[in-house]
Amino acid sequence: MKLTGALAALATMASAKLTVVPLPQSQLDDGKTYSLSASEFDFASTGANSDFLTQALDRATAVMFGPRMHANELHSLRSLLAQGFLPEEEFDILVAKLLSAPNQSIGFEWYKEAGDLELADGGAITGCDVSVTSDEQIKTLDTDESYKLTILPPRIQITAQTVFGAMYGLETLSQLVDAGTSVDGTQIADSPRFQFRATMIDTSRHWLELKFIKQHIDAMAYSKFNVLHWHLVDSISFPFQSTSYPKMSIDGAYLPNEIYTHDDVKEIVQYGLARGVRTIPEFDTPGHVYRGWESLGVLTQCYDADGNEADTGPLDPTLDLTYEVLSNFYEEVKEVFAPETFVHVGGDEVPDDCWSSNPEITKWMEDHPEVEDFAGLETQFEQKLLTDLKSKGMSYMIWQEIFDNGADILDDTVIDVWKGGWEEEMANVTAAGYHAVLSAPFYLNYINYGMDWVSYYQTEPANFTGGEAAEESGLFAGIEACFWSEFIDATNLAQRAWPRASAVAERAWSVAEDTTDLVDAQERLNQFRCKLMDRGIPAEPIGICGNEGCNSDKSNVAVPGYGGFCPREWSADYVPPMMY
Repeated sequence: MKLTGALAALATMASAKLTVVPLPQSQLDDGKTYSLSASEFDFASTGANSDFLTQALDRATAVMFGPRMHANELHSLRSLLAQGFLPEEEFDILVAKLLSAPNQSIGFEWYKEAGDLELADGGAITGCDVSVTSDEQIKTLDTDESYKLTILPPRIQITAQTVFGAMYGLETLSQLVDAGTSVDGTQIADSPRFQFRATMIDTSRHWLELKFIKQHIDAMAYSKFNVLHWHLVDSISFPFQSTSYPKMSIDGAYLPNEIYTHDDVKEIVQYGLARGVRTIPEFDTPGHVYRGWESLGVLTQCYDADGNEADTGPLDPTLDLTYEVLSNFYEEVKEVFAPETFVHVGGDEVPDDCWSSNPEITKWMEDHPEVEDFAGLETQFEQKLLTDLKSKGMSYMIWQEIFDNGADILDDTVIDVWKGGWEEEMANVTAAGYHAVLSAPFYLNYINYGMDWVSYYQTEPANFTGGEAAEESGLFAGIEACFWSEFIDATNLAQRAWPRASAVAERAWSVAEDTTDLVDAQERLNQFRCKLMDRGIPAEPIGICGNEGCNSDKSNVAVPGYGGFCPREWSADYVPPMMY
């Protein structure tokens, strides 16, 4: 009998094996399936131990064998217990009832056809040994993130130089386990293409609670991203609570409770590191400043054509006070974001019309003829700032404008390329000997109808003059997916980001020549989207067959479909207003 429509798509998916995103560098399957038992399976550390490894093993256990029915209720009970509203004895009783509920399932379950229940034909696997060589828990651009994974009985083997490589091995393993009961035999040797694989979130235009930032970090870890570029503040708001200058958040936050305290930031930094994600903050200067800076006396006073006071503009680079404030502020930033040493200092979109309207600045320019123009004034500002940061032992990223203006920037500066014409810009930056990060083609805050992940997936970031050599030398550090938040907040960040960002993650991790098959990519991305939802990430569909966003000849790329639906669809808690 010929299957049609949804049944045909379901049958196609049912025959598919569990796959991995991002695609590993090397994978050799043995064609056998092995059985697992949640009650008997154990993880064992056979090398260097660390708190991060212990946490990673606990997370892998939960992903592979954790209960899926009544997960929301179980989470609510745990929250009530932690807050002291529920006695431990009652907690244990209620949890036992939920876990014994009919049709309780564990782990992520993929589609199975009738008669496919007896899948394990290779015997049983009883556990997983994880061997890490180094006990290092600090992550840099030089950290070894490679791993090897061997799924064979009697025990799975994961070996890695660092705990971060082990995390990626555990993530790959977790994506291959079906319903906590079986796993396909395979041998994988894997390492990332780029050392810098980032997403950028913007909490200046819309403030985000910590739980949503953590949710985003979890999804990053599942996709093997390793840097959270946190655009904390902008001219519109200043939610970072500075202890050096408390009025910045008092004046700059949208609301008194919409701030990030030192403890909040440290919590995010540690949460990320425990998942292999560094947190690099961005405090944009000398432009993109207003809210939070008004009371410090460092903003430039602008004047209109008649010489009357108008708005304020960028920081005033002619004032000693400006550098004193920045030095004190970044000393605080260094402590709060430790152990991370990188900071993004912005430098983009600095208007010089305000500086040129200010008579004190124009007089200063006359007295300092070595500063020929306002681009030179900005260059002097950046040089002073970066020199001060270097003296503090900090490293720095900047947007490309500072390089474009011909600034004599420090040799170890990392330049973030974000504008159109990025191919020429990347060639120029790397030819000049600077490290570069590419953001320009990966602005995922923009959306289009249909399967727009294809355009990101098909972008080859090293497609510029000298790109291959820059990648080999490490000057081309990596890429980042950006989520500017003019139209993004907690209601849609996860849906907007995932799994579209996972297409960028694969471009950042996997071998370029091995990831050109859009049919294969769509199958794996759809399956990965289902895994994200199973793990509590409300990832949006990547496309449904038969409409204009998938198989239609009207779409830019016709990709044969794999349904776009999941064995367990998203079920969000909805609680309407009520009296208790």
